[in-house]
This record gives sequence, C-alpha cells and structure tokens, in this order.
Amino acid sequence: MIAYIEGRLAEVWENVCLVVTRSGVGYEIALPVHVLSCLPSKGEEVVLYVSLAVREDALELFGFATFEEKRVFETLLTISKVGARTALAILSTFRPDDLRRIVIEEDPTSLTRVSGIGKKNAQHIFLELKYKLRANDVDAAASVFSSNGGLVLRDAVAALVNLGYGEEECAPVIRNILREEPDMDVAGAIRLALKELGKGAGR
Repeated sequence: MIAYIEGRLAEVWENVCLVVTRSGVGYEIALPVHVLSCLPSKGEEVVLYVSLAVREDALELFGFATFEEKRVFETLLTISKVGARTALAILSTFRPDDLRRIVIEEDPTSLTRVSGIGKKNAQHIFLELKYKLRANDVDAAASVFSSNGGLVLRDAVAALVNLGYGEEECAPVIRNILREEPDMDVAGAIRLALKELGKGAGR
C-alpha cells in the first residue's frame, strides 16, 4: 500500500500534481485545495502522505500535507455513499479540526458548504461521521471548541505553519496549551508554542 511519497514536483494542473521520485517513477496525485495552494515551485522537493483509492476502472492517489488529513480522508471513505472525490471535496472545505467541531457542535448544516452535498446527504454524513471519528479525538478537542469554537487553535496553527513549522508538529502543541489555558488568545498561544517548539529544536 502506498502511504507516503517524496520527490520532485514535475507538473501541476487542475487539482492534480505529478511527483517524480528519485527512482524516476512519476505519481499523479489529487490534492485538497489548501494543499494545492501550498505546493512548492516546479522542480522542487515535495512530501505528501497519500491514500490509494481503488475503483473498478482505476487506481487513484490522493495526497495530503499531514498524516492526520490522510487518516480522516480514509475515515470519510468508510461512510456509505461517500466516494474519494466527495471525501476530497470535504477536506478541501474543512480541516480535520473543523470536522471535529461540526461533530461537537451538532452542526450537520455546515457540510452543505461542500459542493454536491445537500441537506439530506449532509445529515447522513454527519450521523456516520460522529461515530467514526475516534472518540478520544473528539473528547480531546471538546474543551477547546466549547470555549472558543476552535478559532484560536486554527489561527495559531496557521500562523505557525506560515513561520515554517509543520502542521503535524505544531497542532498538538497548540492543543495542549489550550487544554491547560482555554481562554488563551491567539497571540498568547503562538508565543507559548514557539517556546515549546524551540525547546524541541534545541534537544
């Protein structure tokens, strides 16, 4: 099973990129919008977590910036009537933490923001999603979302990503900070996270 690809970005078109590995093999990979927008220039190195979707007439690769996004994509695929393209559309609109917020806040209507998902489908997806997202993931996020709707978490992580940190590296740090201090604002969360991330870099 292909789960991770590292190589040179050769081409980008529509929502697809072509990554050529050091062995000379090129992989065509479909991406969520936010990953597509963060790709490096052609010829530069790119790293993606990937999921292989098997259809009767094709094998398709879908790529993500973090392992968490890949895992949530594969969770979405276990929902009846949700195919790979719909799952990709969902993750182009919502990050994993957004989906947890939707579950915690009992907000299925938000899913209608995804192209092709109406009210009936949104309710169906929501009902399955709330049981398929790992319970400990939802419980861990609940205290954060209940107080500030996840905005501090999302904005702080986005700021750290812009500073060059990986989302998979900084998101757990921000979550821990907000669990200990739920009323922390974005600036404060970023300041404490930078101190914590700096400790890790100095080890």
